[in-house]
Amino acid sequence: MANQEDIFRKVISHAKEYGYVVQSSEIYDGLSAVYDYTQNGAELKKNIKEYWWKAMVQMHENIVGIDAAIFMHPTTWKASGHVDAFNDPLIDNKDSKKRYRADVLVEDHVAKIEAKIDKEVQKASKRFGESFDKTQFLTTNPRVLGYQEKAQSILKRLGRSLEAEDLEDVKNLIEELEIACPVSGSKNWTDVKQFNLMFGTKLGASAENATDLYLRPETAQGIFVNFLNVQKSGRLKIPFGIAQIGKAFRNEIVARQFIFRMREFEQMEMQFFIKPGTQIEWYEKWKELRMKWHLSLGMGEENYRFHDHEKLAHYADAATDIEFKFPFGFKELEGIHSRTDFDLGSHEKYSGKKLQYFDPELNQNYVPYVVETSIGVDRMFLAVFSNSLKEEELENGTTRIVLKLPAVLAPTKAAVLPLVKKDGLPEIAHKIIDDLKWDFNVVYDEKDAVGRRYRRQDAAGTPFCITVDHQTLEDETVTIRYRDTMEQKRIAIGAVNETIADEVGIRKWLKKTE
Repeated sequence: MANQEDIFRKVISHAKEYGYVVQSSEIYDGLSAVYDYTQNGAELKKNIKEYWWKAMVQMHENIVGIDAAIFMHPTTWKASGHVDAFNDPLIDNKDSKKRYRADVLVEDHVAKIEAKIDKEVQKASKRFGESFDKTQFLTTNPRVLGYQEKAQSILKRLGRSLEAEDLEDVKNLIEELEIACPVSGSKNWTDVKQFNLMFGTKLGASAENATDLYLRPETAQGIFVNFLNVQKSGRLKIPFGIAQIGKAFRNEIVARQFIFRMREFEQMEMQFFIKPGTQIEWYEKWKELRMKWHLSLGMGEENYRFHDHEKLAHYADAATDIEFKFPFGFKELEGIHSRTDFDLGSHEKYSGKKLQYFDPELNQNYVPYVVETSIGVDRMFLAVFSNSLKEEELENGTTRIVLKLPAVLAPTKAAVLPLVKKDGLPEIAHKIIDDLKWDFNVVYDEKDAVGRRYRRQDAAGTPFCITVDHQTLEDETVTIRYRDTMEQKRIAIGAVNETIADEVGIRKWLKKTE
């Protein structure tokens, strides 16, 4: 476990050192679970959002995007069920006085069982070498099967208890599993209680007649309340989708794991409106499409898995998570939910307005069903960043730290380096930058020996370095160096733009989703 923690610590410190993420208002000792994205982080985040938006909105004729306000009429949250049901089960340790999410304590316990399975796989793989069949081992090894059965039965029981709101059984489960407080090591627990996660605020000039509002805990409701506005103005025919990227706020009591769980975060959501009765077919289709999008970034198929929900939300008839292997284990990255007609039906009831679609083929009105895909921008950022950070042993015995970001997402696409700060080389480098900056984010770097500059750009995640040297003066060629392979080639200055475009162009990457 220490190794994983060590890797995660390196991820957090690298994010700070190379201008990606820092604690919010750090000079005042920061705010817990609130972070700022600095210069490279803001670019990476923007590129992730653009990659999603293009795949979701631009590539689909029947999906449009909106940008709804963060503040919404308070009845919205009554209708959506958030006022009554948006709770986390919390438990306190009497000795450390620390508060935990009860379900997360149990899930972390299960993660330890899963880590034991991984250990068994590693041992067997060493033992059997080339002839090792992982799938067969996982389905036949008695010890592994025992661990799997144990993990599944714990999660099933947790799901059942939470669904039935049997908080007493959740506490019993924690006690039976002998789960100890990570801080004090004690097993002295309070009862489990529900805690509402919404942030309250007020709207109005004076305290007496101010309206109580909430900061939105999700972006989806902004889509549902605008369903008719968008459908009518866009003359959209079912099936169609409405997508949105926006901030959401949750008063997480146990926010932790860096930007994985924050109080202010950003979501990329798409609600797909369909004919009732077709939801399972569309649910399966969106599971496939979303997994293809993730895999297009080349971060390793083995790092993703689907995890079907044992406990379904009050509005869902099917739900799964795409989980990613973060430095702290497999955790939810994206949710895909079949939400039925719960949301539109509920807003109809609370608003007294019809939220229905007239189907010309059936010649009738109905409340559409919805399949949702919802991914956290910050979690996606963490998945990309942590997966890309590598420490490599080189042939000459030295090591290098390299951030192998998918080139399409990298904040800076190229660094242009004059070999020396004289002989007209900086002027040529600036000329190259003036040409490239119309199409790409590029930087100029002249400080230190060229080898050190390469290392700095590797660590910052820049896919290309373009070096201007004395040969450039003779034949107008430069050296282009590839971050991932460290390969270097001479190319004409006139070919630099096209060479970079071939590697970083969104078309090349998104083609993989077809």
